[in-house]
Amino acid sequence: MKYFTFILMCCALSNTSLSQLVNGPMLGYSTYREQAVWVQTTKEAEVQVAFRPFLSGQKWSKTAAFQTTSQNARVCEEILTDLQPGTIYEYLIFVDHQKIAPKGEQQFTTRPIWAYQKPAPDFSFTLGSCNYINEVNTDRAGTPYGGDYTIFQTIASKQPQFMLWLGDNVYYRESDWTSRSGMLHRYTHSRNIPELASLLANTPQFAIWDDHDFGPNNSDRSFIHKTVSKEVFDLFWANPPHSNATLPGITNQFDWSDCQFFLLDNRYERAPNDRKDADRTILGKSQLEWLKESLLNSPATFKFIALGGQFLNTAAVYENYSANGFNAEREEIIAFITQHHIKNVVFLTGDRHHSELSILKNPDQPTIYDITISPLTSGVHDASQELNSLRQTDSHIAQRNFGLIAVSGPKAHRQISLTISGANGEQLYQYQFEAE
Repeated sequence: MKYFTFILMCCALSNTSLSQLVNGPMLGYSTYREQAVWVQTTKEAEVQVAFRPFLSGQKWSKTAAFQTTSQNARVCEEILTDLQPGTIYEYLIFVDHQKIAPKGEQQFTTRPIWAYQKPAPDFSFTLGSCNYINEVNTDRAGTPYGGDYTIFQTIASKQPQFMLWLGDNVYYRESDWTSRSGMLHRYTHSRNIPELASLLANTPQFAIWDDHDFGPNNSDRSFIHKTVSKEVFDLFWANPPHSNATLPGITNQFDWSDCQFFLLDNRYERAPNDRKDADRTILGKSQLEWLKESLLNSPATFKFIALGGQFLNTAAVYENYSANGFNAEREEIIAFITQHHIKNVVFLTGDRHHSELSILKNPDQPTIYDITISPLTSGVHDASQELNSLRQTDSHIAQRNFGLIAVSGPKAHRQISLTISGANGEQLYQYQFEAE
């Protein structure tokens, strides 16, 4: 009888199903010994993740069972722990003890230990912003605003170590930002496209937000539902956990090889664009001070700052840092970098529906870069006539695109190679520079 029961259990575990998941799996933050795995089930269910070193033949380890609830959109984030650094793992999802058919290889690699032992590992990551997924009942009239979803399959084919989403990762409509259930619906719908599946399942994802996935267009700290918006953001993105109580929004930070990434929040404490009699801040005092001191104390070769809107663009248009009276804060940040001679600061920005590279370079001062990558799938804006004095020749891209940044080279000559590609993978722009 026991043998018969065992056979039945094995048969049940060997069956695969796609219908148990609405979205996922998605790999979230990744470290030397941890990996976040995210899924969204079709109904309230029990979720487990099985994992083991790839091709090891070892017994599968399993996470504790997680019960999804309708209150939280049936979302589950499991943290795989006690992993071995520098190891390729394979993983499987079980929902109510039924194995879910894998999406792609379903593998991840923990980061290798290298400091004080060997040169910093080379790596690459992809980035982009402005992801609009069409939905007939809530879309704008006329030509669909979103499209070219195969861009995500193209990104997956590049096999980056991770992907960084630079805001407007979903587009709240007026039917969404007025309620928690509306926000949950938008994230659920926008993630539910087949072109995304393999990329999410096999590449760690990190994210910040901008106005359209925070609230209404051009929204700021006055948005009445901003705490709900943050809750929903945290439900659908598996960014690294942190316990810094002085940072109230989505501000975060992570390391990769010899680089650090500072994930900034440009909405939660942002002053209204049209207010003239109050502090003119985008980051807010606590976040600004945290950024300054984090940059000052960073041992990283390259310091990447992810920000929803453009930082260096000198054209005072739309929501650039140069517009709406925020230029003083921009100059304060530049002055701090210059005064403390903080080298190799690279802003990674989105928002603008076009891509471009801006560089601030002055004699005897650290060079500052701003790499803007936009849009992934939303509408395109031609900004070639904007008076951005720092834009690099031929870097303006007015079509759907994504960026790939490769960090490589020996310690004395560490360099960045930026490639901007179209939805089908065609190269549109390339630029290289070496660490100072």
